[in-house]
Amino acid sequence: MGVAAMAAFMGVRDAISTGAGGVAASAAMAAGGSPDAALNFGDGAVLPYSPAKVKTAPRGRASSWSSLLLLLGRTRKLAKVRLLLAAGVLLALVLLANPVGPLIGWNHQPSSSASSPSRDGYMVLINTWRRNSLLKKAVAHYASCPKTDAIHVVWSENDPPPESLKTYLKNIIMSRSRNSQKPKLQFDLNEEDNLNNRFKPINSLTNDAIFSVDDDLLIPCSTLEFAFTVWQTTPDTMVGFVPRMHWLVEEKNSVVYYKYGGWWSVWWTGTYSMVLSKAAFFHRKYLDMYTYKMPSTIHDYVTRERNCEDIAMSLLVANVTQAPPIWVKGKIHEIGSYGISSLAGHNKRRNNCLNDFISLYGAVPLVSTNIKAVDAREEWFW
Repeated sequence: MGVAAMAAFMGVRDAISTGAGGVAASAAMAAGGSPDAALNFGDGAVLPYSPAKVKTAPRGRASSWSSLLLLLGRTRKLAKVRLLLAAGVLLALVLLANPVGPLIGWNHQPSSSASSPSRDGYMVLINTWRRNSLLKKAVAHYASCPKTDAIHVVWSENDPPPESLKTYLKNIIMSRSRNSQKPKLQFDLNEEDNLNNRFKPINSLTNDAIFSVDDDLLIPCSTLEFAFTVWQTTPDTMVGFVPRMHWLVEEKNSVVYYKYGGWWSVWWTGTYSMVLSKAAFFHRKYLDMYTYKMPSTIHDYVTRERNCEDIAMSLLVANVTQAPPIWVKGKIHEIGSYGISSLAGHNKRRNNCLNDFISLYGAVPLVSTNIKAVDAREEWFW
C-alpha cells in the first residue's frame, strides 16, 4: 500500500473516532508535517497536536464512569482538606476565647461584671496628704494615660482644697489628656485624717477597675496599660507593682507568729503573697466590702495605728478569692522623699498588723505564689 493510500486510510479511521479534527491532523502528517503540528477545529481555535492525548482520550461509557470516579475522588479529598481547615480554625477560636491565666497558674475568678462594656478604662484613685506639688505631677501624668477615665483625689485635710489647686488640675488634665473625652476630676472630701478614707465607696464610678496609687508614685503609661490588661483577665484579683510576702516564723503552744517581708525578702525568695494598694488595680466592689463587710475591729486598728490599711485590703481580697495576687514587673518612679514607711519602727508595726489581722480572721487567707506578669515587648529574654 502506497504512502498516499495509507494516509487516506488513517484519515478515514481518525474521522470516525475523533471527527474532522482527526482528518486534518492525519492529512497534515501525510503531507510531511510534524506530529506536533497545530490542530484546527475549524472555528478558529487552535491547539497543539499530541498523539499521546489522542490515544488516551476517553471513549464511550467506560470513559464516562472513569471520569465520574476520578471526580468523586477529588471531591472527597477536597472535603477532607476543608474539614481539617475548619477544625483548625475552630481550635484557634477556642484558644483565643479562653483566658491564658489558668494555663500559667493564675486562678481566674470571673466577676459578675466581666462582660460589662464599662471595663474599657479605669479610674485613678490618688491618696494624698499635704503634698500639692506631688499631687500636681501625679494628676498631670495619669491624665496622659489613654485608658484613664477619671481621677479621684482622696482629700483628708482639715481645710478643703483651694480653688486655685482645682483650677490648675483641671487645666492640666485638659492639656495633657490625648483623649477626645477628658478624664473627670473629683475630690473625695473627708472630715478626718484616716487611712481608711482611701477605700471609701464611690457612687459616681463608670468603670469597674480602680488603680489605687500614692501621690509620690508614677507608673509609665505603657506599663500601666499592660497591668490593666492583666487585671482584665482576672478582675477579682489584685494586680499591682509592689509585692510583699509573709512566712511562718514559729509555732509554740498552738500560737503561731508570722513575719512580714518587704521587697528584699521577695527578691531573695522569689515568692510573694500581697501587692500593696499604693500601686495596684482592684475591682470597685472591694471598696464596699472594705467599708461595710470587713470586721470593724480592723477599721479601728487602722485608725488607731495609722498604718496597715494596705495589708487589710490584701487580706480582704485573698479571703474572697482564695487566690494569690498578681505582681506586674515594671518601672516605678518615686518622686517623694518621705512617707509612713520611712518612720522608725515601721517594719515592727507591720509585723504586728499582720499577726493581729490574721488572729481576727481566725486563719491565714493569704496565698503565696511565684508567678510574675512580664510584658514580653519590654524584655530581651522571656
